[in-house]
This record gives sequence, structure tokens and C-alpha cells, in this order.
Amino acid sequence: QVQLVEAGGGLAQVGGSLRLSCAASERTFGTYAMGWFRQAPGKQRDFVSVISSSGSSYYVDSVKGRFTISRDNAKNTVYLQMNSLKPEDTGVYYCVADRDFRSVVGGGPVDYWGQGTQVTVSS
Repeated sequence: QVQLVEAGGGLAQVGGSLRLSCAASERTFGTYAMGWFRQAPGKQRDFVSVISSSGSSYYVDSVKGRFTISRDNAKNTVYLQMNSLKPEDTGVYYCVADRDFRSVVGGGPVDYWGQGTQVTVSS
């Protein structure tokens, strides 16, 4: 069982930045694809970004050029750097882990979920 703990959410202004982190309990963290989903108020949970075990990354079109996903396998941690934030980036951000990169990119189902962290972007 992989446990995922997110941190770094909060309130930001339009155009501002936030950095999310997700620490995983699994010692084989390096073999998992790690990603982020988000759920806006009243909407379904949607894919945002993923990074494979080899370091390849993929983003939903709406965040390309603004968000950067990275991982530190020595620390069992994945990060999401969010710049140029927009009000539509508001939502609960969930960290996910799955051995299959394609499952994450495809929007699920994925094996493991974190508890979520709230991101609010205000003008």
C-alpha cells in the first residue's frame, strides 16, 4: 500500500505561484509514474500532469507552459510547480501513483491517491 501525502496548497493571487509536493511511503517510489489530478468545485476530477519513472512528463493543454512536474527519487517526492496561476486553476489537487504511466495520462483509474490539497486562486 502506497501512502501519499500532499503539501503546499493555499491561496494565491492571479499570476502568482505555488509549489505542491507529494511524499510517498513506498521504497520502490522510483518505479511508479506519479501525477496530479484536480477537482474544481462542482466538477469531476481531471488529469493535470504526470511524470514517468524515467522522467518523461505530460500535461493537460490548459497548464502547458505554466506548470512543471518533477520528481526526486532520493526523497520519494514529486513536485508540481505552478506559475502564472489563473482562477480556473482553483480546486483540490490530488497526488496519484500508478505503475502504468498510461493509466494516469488516460485519467484513471489509478492505484493510489493522496488526500488532496486545496489551491485557491483569487483576483
